[in-house]
Amino acid sequence: MPSHGKRFNTARQSIDPAASYLAAEAVAMVKANASAKFDETVEANFRLGIDSRHADQNVRGTVSLPHGTGKTIRVAVFAAGDKAKEAEDAGADIIGGKELAEAIQAGRDLDFDLTIATPDLMSEVGKVGKILGPRGLMPNPKAGTVTFDIAKTVTDFKAGKIEYRNDKAGNVHAIFGKASFEVDMLIANLAALTDEIVRARPPSAKGRFIRNLSISSTMGPGVRVDLSHLDELAKLAH
Repeated sequence: MPSHGKRFNTARQSIDPAASYLAAEAVAMVKANASAKFDETVEANFRLGIDSRHADQNVRGTVSLPHGTGKTIRVAVFAAGDKAKEAEDAGADIIGGKELAEAIQAGRDLDFDLTIATPDLMSEVGKVGKILGPRGLMPNPKAGTVTFDIAKTVTDFKAGKIEYRNDKAGNVHAIFGKASFEVDMLIANLAALTDEIVRARPPSAKGRFIRNLSISSTMGPGVRVDLSHLDELAKLAH
């Protein structure tokens, strides 16, 4: 079992691990227990009723959080010509084509959080797929990161749009703000995220889709959210 520090153990004592809390209560508890010296990131963990071994049950997409993530996102764009200029004007951090692929292969230019590519440059992206893939940085049409609409895509992600996808165990982990956010801001972001996850339910998924939802800060313990009120939470997103 991993060992935790005194601060974590003290915070955990204030939470009943067998209990589920209304979203507002859970968010307030996470904020109260985020006592690190830095502004902790707040993350939602959805355990889904899917079998990730089947491609038609995998969950992946994007969602725009109304209050952003509070994190500065570094964006790399594979584009050329006018599209490269669009990326630059929109605030992309790294832009290139063949030379960018070569830099990544050489172990350089990997300081970014998201990759966007125009369809015509996916052949270059494919050359570094074995590097980007394991890091979760491979552009994907389903996530809207393979597109000719470069300016809007860069702008949206810089403004707080996030990508989500399930892991091999069928869980989705997604950040939805910072501990310094007001409670209502975090609730609005969590509502938007939850609504999007519900919408992304694969038709082939059987039984209850969201089996468990917990939220936590970077250094704090998880707090379970009451699933019986998910519909009310999702309604806040509209």
